Amino acid sequence: MARPTKWRKIENIPTVPYFVPSETEVAEVPENVLKLEELEAVRLKDLEGLEQGECAEKMEVSRPTFQRILLSAREKIADSLINGKTIHVEGGNFTRNICPVSCLECGKEWMESFENLASIRSGEYACPSCGSKQVTCKRNCKGKFCHRNCCRFGEINK
Repeated sequence: MARPTKWRKIENIPTVPYFVPSETEVAEVPENVLKLEELEAVRLKDLEGLEQGECAEKMEVSRPTFQRILLSAREKIADSLINGKTIHVEGGNFTRNICPVSCLECGKEWMESFENLASIRSGEYACPSCGSKQVTCKRNCKGKFCHRNCCRFGEINK
């Protein structure tokens, strides 16, 4: 069985999901789909000017994984610029934050993505060890967001 893909932590979600070459009709232009984690890798490395180790640490992936993400992004961007293709930014295996959670019954602790915390709050999520539905965020959220995206019992804003 293949190993599951690890969530890649990103800080920014772009407000503009498409880049289209000028003076062309959108329906006729082929497109490259740039994943959100690929855009984040380009932002960290090329725009912020961070070293690859720092970038990988911020995205919570290994250096080789970061390198593969960055190479894939740069290839798509270069193809779009050279061949006049549209860039569509969407999808990927990303999270806005990774939070520590624990089971109140068995005491098991693990790291969970922000996206799964909505199901934790609604009671649909179960502890992977004992199956209990009594799972909570370990940070002291007090009903609010901690670190901008973690939630315990408050409303989730996307």
